[in-house]
Formats: sequence, structure tokens, C-alpha cells
Amino acid sequence: MRNFQDFDRRMMAEDAGAAGGASVATTQNYVNAYTGATEAFEPTSTMSPEVKIWYNTEALENARSNHMFAQFAKNIPLPENHGMTVEMRKANTFGDVPRLKEGVIPDGEKFGYSAVSATVYEYGAYTPLSRRLMRHAVDPVAQDAVEEMGAAGGNTQDKIARNIVLSGSNVMYCDKSNGTAVTTRSALDSTCLLTPTMVNRAVTWLKKHKAPKINGKYVAIIHPSVTYDLRQSSDWIDAHKYADPEEIYNGEIGELHGVRFIESDNAKVLRGKDLASDSRTLTVNGAITEAGKTITFDGGTVAEDALKDRYILVGDVKCLVTANTASTITVKDNVNGIADDTVIYPGEGGSQGIAVYGCIFLGKSAFGMIDVEGGNMEMIIKSPEEAGGPLNQFGTIGVYFETGGGVLYEERLLRVECGSYYSTVDEDEEE
Repeated sequence: MRNFQDFDRRMMAEDAGAAGGASVATTQNYVNAYTGATEAFEPTSTMSPEVKIWYNTEALENARSNHMFAQFAKNIPLPENHGMTVEMRKANTFGDVPRLKEGVIPDGEKFGYSAVSATVYEYGAYTPLSRRLMRHAVDPVAQDAVEEMGAAGGNTQDKIARNIVLSGSNVMYCDKSNGTAVTTRSALDSTCLLTPTMVNRAVTWLKKHKAPKINGKYVAIIHPSVTYDLRQSSDWIDAHKYADPEEIYNGEIGELHGVRFIESDNAKVLRGKDLASDSRTLTVNGAITEAGKTITFDGGTVAEDALKDRYILVGDVKCLVTANTASTITVKDNVNGIADDTVIYPGEGGSQGIAVYGCIFLGKSAFGMIDVEGGNMEMIIKSPEEAGGPLNQFGTIGVYFETGGGVLYEERLLRVECGSYYSTVDEDEEE
């Protein structure tokens, strides 16, 4: 911390009389440093390599603290100059060894590999900091920018890993509180909680599919709202009661039925955005008594094709929207028997458009992330002399990385979808 403070003091001390005692605004507006946007911005003088190293360390620590999903990935190395697509290979398993017949040579077993291909993509962002801002701001602007940029980079990496595991094909839906089984996402309601019984069922599924454990346990990554529901159970075990805190994974909160639970606010929330600019829902305007693909609606202001490629729930009928006007919705498949004034809900979540939570249960090496040589997350700091234009007016602080990945073993990955006490208030999770 002292290095940051010393650096900021040096910046404030440089040309201390330049302002001539005049009042200097410390608010910085965003501007694209390379396109000449209208706002002014302000950075620092040349940063020493030592300062850059300290900044990079701070950012990487922030990034790693956000790695809830990626910490369970199998690392797949990609050396330099080996292309941008990686074939991640896994050995096919053998069946049981058969009993031999005396004197008879058995047929040989075939051995081979299956492959999953993944492409790496590059990600990056930067912010300009003006020389004046760095000299006169009360707050340690460069340090704060580095911390926030590192956190943003780590958060993005974690969402990329999350989206990979969400692509797995195995899904289980939580039962309703009355014991009714649920077979589709759109039938989940706020009573369909992740209970100890459902956790046990998920564990049994992984065991039946011979999914190997991670350090002796399976792992589940859940949303804080799901944590709230699960902690109502007397079966819950606090993580700190069974492990040295130094051995606990990032975000680990407890254990149940041989599963170590990781809490992440990046866990997927599926709810769907509001259907109208001034209303979450719409209503059917006129009963539909003959099969057709057009639904007339009222109850909100909807721009043309704003609902295209989204799902809607017309009552409890899920439909894919192919087009819409300000008063009609066209769906992919025919609908019929829809009463007038039937409520139309967003269809990406559960019953009546409530939030649904994707809980990820993992065995060892269920998915892989590509470790790109030279492409790990990096803080890139440019001094005014390097980036500040003809007058050296600004520097930049940015983050850059390359990554990609894919599911390796479908049978080691299970998505358990559930509702929550908070299903009516939680918002859809951004990509």
C-alpha cells in the first residue's frame, strides 16, 4: 500500500505550482483516448517498472478473488504459435474385464479418444487518466483504477467459465414443496427450492455416472439467494467447522451430503427482461379460438421486434417470438385455446416469469479452460509519454487477456435448476 501512496504523492508534488492556486475540478469524465472524444481527461507522469509491478500484483489478486467457476477447470495449455483453436482430448473408458475361456484368446478392446474443440478469444478494456487528475485528485486515482480494472477482468473471466458449464446438457429440476415433480424450467415456482433432498439426488446422479470427486468431495456453485434457502436446513454444515480456512476454496461456505458449496453472485439467474418499456407483462387482447401464430396484446409499450428471438409464457404455454409490432406478437408454433386477458410473462425463467437459478454440480475435470501462453490476464499501464498525444496529457490503465474453453465430460456436470424465496425480486443475470 505504501508504494501506491508514495506514487500518488509524487504525482501530486510534480509541478505543484502549475495550477497557480486556482480551484481544480477532480471529476473525470470518460473519453476514448484515441478517437478525440470531447471530454478532457488527465493522467500521470512516467511510472517506474517497480510501480507497474505493484499495480499488476494488486490487480491480479483482485481478479483471482472472483474466480469461483474457473478454479475448478482443467487447465489446457496452448503454446505460442499453435493457432487459436485447441482440441481438448479425453481417453474413452473401457467396460468391465470379461471372464476368459480356457485356451481361447479374447478379442482385443478398442482404445481411443474423444475430442472437444474450443477457440480462444481476446478481451480487453482501458480507462484514460489525465495528468492533471493524477496530480490534484484527493483520492489515489491510479490505485483505485487498477483495483477496479482487475476486479472487472476477473469477473469477466469467471462469467466466461460460468457460461461454459451452463452449456452442459444434463439438467435436473427441483420438486415443488408439495412433492410434485417438475420437468421443465417454465413450471418451476418459488416453492421449488434446492433442499437437502435435491442435493442428495444430485450427488446420487454424479455417483451413478462415476464422476470422480475433487479432493474427496463434489462441488456445487450456487447463487446467494439459493444459499439463503439451503441454510434453513438443520442438515447444513458450516465450512469452518470441518476445514482449515486456508484450505477452503474461493467462495466456499459449507458442506452437505458430500458436496462443498461455493457461493457466487455470478451464478446464473434466469428471469428475462420486462416485456414492455413500462410493464413487465402484457395481456392477450382477444381470445384465440383457432390455431394460429399471431397474438394480439395490450398492456404496455413495445417497440417493433423488441421481443424477437425471446421466449414468452402465454399463461403456461411457452412460445418463441419470431416478430412483433406495437400490438401483435408472432410466434414460431401455432397457439390455440387462449382466453382473452390471459397474462403474457417473460419466458426465460420459471412460472409467471419468476427468477430461476442454475446451480452447477461438478466432478473432477468436468470442463477445461485454455491456458494461453502469453495470454494470461495482464494490466497494461501507459504513461503520458507513451500514450498522451502531442502534449502528454493522459496515460491509460487497461486489462487484457485471452481465454476459451469447453465441457470435457458431460457425465461429470449437472445443472440443477430451482426457484427461491427471492425468485420474485431477483433480476436476470447479465452475460
